[in-house]
Amino acid sequence: MQHDVIVIGGSFAGLAAATYLARARRDVAVIDADKPRNRFAAVSHGFLGHDGSAPHTILATARAQLAAYPSASLTQGRVAEARRNGDGFAVTLADGSERTAHKLILAFGIRDRLPSIDGLAERWGHSVIHCPYCHGYEFADRPLGILYSSPLSFHHAPLIAEWGPVTLFLNGAPMPDAEGAAELAAHRIALEPAPVAALAGPGKSLSHVALADGRQIAIEALYVAPEMEFGSPLAHQLGCALEQTPMGQVIRTDAMKLTSVPGVYAAGDVARMPHSVSWAVADGVTAGTAAHRALVFG
Repeated sequence: MQHDVIVIGGSFAGLAAATYLARARRDVAVIDADKPRNRFAAVSHGFLGHDGSAPHTILATARAQLAAYPSASLTQGRVAEARRNGDGFAVTLADGSERTAHKLILAFGIRDRLPSIDGLAERWGHSVIHCPYCHGYEFADRPLGILYSSPLSFHHAPLIAEWGPVTLFLNGAPMPDAEGAAELAAHRIALEPAPVAALAGPGKSLSHVALADGRQIAIEALYVAPEMEFGSPLAHQLGCALEQTPMGQVIRTDAMKLTSVPGVYAAGDVARMPHSVSWAVADGVTAGTAAHRALVFG
């Protein structure tokens, strides 16, 4: 099956790219494994017109709207392999079927590698969160925690303090130097050096952090900056250049979301830091329109 563009990943970035290509009357195929990164969150915030909407509801509407364009198709499946095929590209799905296209857009997203702490994973996206702009307002003025992940946590903590009183859980990591300690004190951030044993609270809510020494610290939300990994090996297969960030690797792109491989674009969380739904959609629009112009002008 030959297409103008194959978009690998059908979440916010991929659907935005495909919608603009469909509106340009190009044959665009979206192949999606249906594993959006924010599927753990009940609602999404900050996306204009959809503040407080469920992510899956926004995506379902976007898929239905895309499907109304005759030149667009959506396939649920996983792309197992992508490779150069003459002047274009070929992708093989996990079921063995193959598609070809002149251009590719990688929007398969990332996975979060959560710390191995009892009670953390089941609260991810609810009371264990990563973005204050996305979820901080709902926990404003409540006792908040930050789980240390790297020295950047010392700079992250004063930002979180804008939303409420903060305890920085070092989880056994070294104490900050004198300058760092003074900055944290200036923002009234408490330091807790003991290792974290578990998180506790009713259901997906959080009431306290249990420390390894038996003490308990009351908090209602814990900020975690997990390491991230690609949701697919395709960037490596295609030979896309990568960039290292404090949280993990992303695909290197130029201002038009073109990767180091001619004809391959990347959009959304897989190709940027920081992350949000709004940025993913904007990147998808950029990648989709850039791919269209490349089809027109070569």
